[in-house]
Amino acid sequence: MKKTLYHGSSSVIERPLFGYGKTYNDYGLGFYCTESLEMAKEWGAGKDRDGYANCYELDCSGLRILDLNGPEYGILHWLAVLLQNREFDLPSGLAFEAKEYLLANFSIDLRTYDAVTGYRADDSYFSFAQDFLNGTISYRQLNNAMHLGKLGRQFVLRSEEAFGRIRFKGFEKVDSVQWYAKRMLRDKAARREYFSVERSRRQRGDLYILQILDEEMNADDPRLR
Repeated sequence: MKKTLYHGSSSVIERPLFGYGKTYNDYGLGFYCTESLEMAKEWGAGKDRDGYANCYELDCSGLRILDLNGPEYGILHWLAVLLQNREFDLPSGLAFEAKEYLLANFSIDLRTYDAVTGYRADDSYFSFAQDFLNGTISYRQLNNAMHLGKLGRQFVLRSEEAFGRIRFKGFEKVDSVQWYAKRMLRDKAARREYFSVERSRRQRGDLYILQILDEEMNADDPRLR
């Protein structure tokens, strides 16, 4: 099976190199792509510079691909992966305890996979996750917040095997004025909807991080599905 992927960048990248990049990205060291050309254009444009949407073809045959949006995983698995790789502001004892608990009970060993696909933690997504860890929003609200503004999913190549399967197909030039504005508009739309609707929409029976900790819930708990 072959998959078309795009990578937004400030430059044309004909040959992605294994072992290069930032280690503190969402899913660790890897080559971050998307299946959406529009998303790649938004991610490739800077505030005051044009960019490129690089296009690739990936032969997925035999690759071990982790889908964090698959039915066997929940939003807490995604959050645990972020906690493994990103730096969170944890101002309260509750947030620190939540981090330790999620890492102990929902972590996934990404080293066993060639590629990972899941939500991209833009500024909005990251702030939603922090609100959950601090007990501000419920598990249900966090799940709903992930779909606000359609902030995008990413496909990340992690192994040397996966890097050996990707082929450059071309690129499109990305205009900063048009596509950076679209990116900012998407992010603002998600934040606006979150603060006007989701963040204040508490419902009876909502599940918060404190209850998850107190009852020592794990991934098999039906309330977390």
